[in-house]
Amino acid sequence: MENKPLVGQPVSRIEGFEKVTGGAKYAAEYHVPDLLYGYVVSSTITKGKILSVDPADALKVNGVIKIFTHENRPGLAWFDLQYADMDAPPGTVFKPLSDNKIRYNGQPIALVVAEDFETARYAAQLIRFTYEQEAFETLLQENTDRAREPKKGLSTPLKPPPPKPTGDFFEAYEKAPFKSEAVYFHGTEHHNPLELFATTTVYEGEGKLLIYDKTQGTINNQLYVANVFGLKYKDVRVLAPFVGGAFGSGLRPQYQLFLCVMASLELKRNVRVVLERKQMFSFGHRPQVIQSLKFATDEAGKVTAMNHKAIGETSRYEDYNEILVTWSHKLYPAANTLYEYKLAPLDLATPIDMRAPGGVSGMHAIECIMDELAYKLKMDPLEFRLKNYSEIDPSTQKPFTSKELKQCYEKGAEKFGWHLRNPEPCSTTRGNRLVGWGMATGIWDAYQFPARVQAILTKEGKLEISNATTDIGTGTFTVMTQIAADELGLSLDDVTFSYGDSKKPFSMFQGGSAITASTGAAIVVAVKELKEKIIKVLKDQPDLPFKNLKNDEILFKNGKIGVKNNSGFSISFAEIIAANNGKAIKVTKMGGPDLLKLRKFTKATHSASFVEVEVDKDLGTITVTKVVTAVAAGKIINPKTAKSQILGSMIWGISKALHEETIIDQQFGKYMNANLAEYHIPVHADIPEMDVIFVEEKDALINELGVKGVGEIGLTAIPAAVANAIFHATGKRINNLPIHFDQLL
Repeated sequence: MENKPLVGQPVSRIEGFEKVTGGAKYAAEYHVPDLLYGYVVSSTITKGKILSVDPADALKVNGVIKIFTHENRPGLAWFDLQYADMDAPPGTVFKPLSDNKIRYNGQPIALVVAEDFETARYAAQLIRFTYEQEAFETLLQENTDRAREPKKGLSTPLKPPPPKPTGDFFEAYEKAPFKSEAVYFHGTEHHNPLELFATTTVYEGEGKLLIYDKTQGTINNQLYVANVFGLKYKDVRVLAPFVGGAFGSGLRPQYQLFLCVMASLELKRNVRVVLERKQMFSFGHRPQVIQSLKFATDEAGKVTAMNHKAIGETSRYEDYNEILVTWSHKLYPAANTLYEYKLAPLDLATPIDMRAPGGVSGMHAIECIMDELAYKLKMDPLEFRLKNYSEIDPSTQKPFTSKELKQCYEKGAEKFGWHLRNPEPCSTTRGNRLVGWGMATGIWDAYQFPARVQAILTKEGKLEISNATTDIGTGTFTVMTQIAADELGLSLDDVTFSYGDSKKPFSMFQGGSAITASTGAAIVVAVKELKEKIIKVLKDQPDLPFKNLKNDEILFKNGKIGVKNNSGFSISFAEIIAANNGKAIKVTKMGGPDLLKLRKFTKATHSASFVEVEVDKDLGTITVTKVVTAVAAGKIINPKTAKSQILGSMIWGISKALHEETIIDQQFGKYMNANLAEYHIPVHADIPEMDVIFVEEKDALINELGVKGVGEIGLTAIPAAVANAIFHATGKRINNLPIHFDQLL
């Protein structure tokens, strides 16, 4: 029986059984003998100096092995390094225990190492710190006057500055018949993946380490550890086969990795450090952002002028920046534009990428002001966007490798029933509730990074693929296996994908919705090369009918190799290995974007989201009752895992719009709701049935597979669509996220 292609099929996750039965091991779950436990002590002040440390009482506790502070930490190689990892923003990377300075509330200031976790935690409460406090600033709204241009650094190519102005914005805006201006504020959001950040370091002697870590980049963390501690790269191995969610929080090595490795090397013991949930709020957050927008149109509704200014939060020691203000000109043509992005350094930890960084915040402001203009024009919001639709990238005048956003609008609107919308705000009710409909556009970059893949036809005639990438719960393991199986015409059972190991061939960290395009495309490149080697073996066999055939006449399908136009002949992969004297056939190949070809194009994924909300007339409470998102993301390798990614993004979008915010107490400079009881995230009752549509988008230019990432694109349009639906329901524009019911009373 002929095997159907696996690419495009809704294959269930291969590792699903392990995960639901507890067989999958995470960073803090590996059984390691003779293990010590570390507990991190966090600063209780926001800015200042540690004047003294008194660990005497803690050291008296039975079972405490050592307490590390800035006063006794070992000498390290890294203090001359500016960049310690591949995702470091411009500035000076934070170095735990490097000195007595306190830079933010919750900063790690000590590590207690004991025979068990409970002892380490108890002893940590007994250490006495004396501080000298200094004045601090943690609120963005009160520090906009100190905002400045971001510094340039290694990450600048991935996060370029805003484009240069075009035309004369001020004159065009002044003369425009229809215009809108608004200010938008986004509060802090903190990463809270299910798995806490954890590291288990196995000391193998003579500076050799085996590290189980929660990370999105095994090689990134291997480089970090080797650089920081002056070790040989080959002596550091980082494993992360299972990651319990990350979405940006694991792009950079987090401080528990540093502390755990430091203790292991110093004590020459196996050590585990796990952060508490409260400590998860001491790093890894989406920054506060203030955005000011002014958009204008002509009488016909064509956008003529766009001005987008943003001020984001960063730390005092690094310049974390996002792509915030450029999205509008990738979507809507306007002759007169002016963009500005600045950073305000605050006494907080450096922010970090959080799913659709910059994109979801920027698109919220853009799509809300577009909605406001549509109402002023008395034009349907969808019609307004179609009127300003561009087949090319207006900001560069380059064509897209592919763009099926118009299909997203049409199919999403049809599924949602947008044509039934009453355009008047406050016009639709359902019992005691006002009903509102809103829509918005989404866009995200279609990234591809270089990746190296090893492909082996094993002695058993099976295919083994290796790459160092992780799977942060997105279905990477399954999708890569599907791609590899199809390339060699095998079943899933005949393919092994080895990953999550820094000793495997190179991969960037898993982020930016880039891994399927990166590692997946590299698999195609590697397996094609493997097929060439297999064909060479075949053609060297005089008793087989391959010698005079062209390569494209040789078929790889149904687990065998056959000949086009000769259905009666085939040879198994086991027979090929036998013909190769029982030796495996292997290749290692680098794949990556064709920069010369792609520089002539813009690469992007697109989406359109449609949302219905109900708002209680008396209480102002908001309920999302219907959501449809249509996505154009090239070829969809696995509709099941891809849909799951979009649904997760949509839920996060609702959460950003209505729930998530970490509140800063300016008096103490600390987050007041650093727990999952008071940091609100949606529960089942907050989320309705949701529809996901993947429109057909063929892209022969972007990479070998024609794929674009789906991790972030489902998020970028949702907050604006929710806010626009609330306006349609209530007639009130709420520009600060999250939107709470008291703003509607």
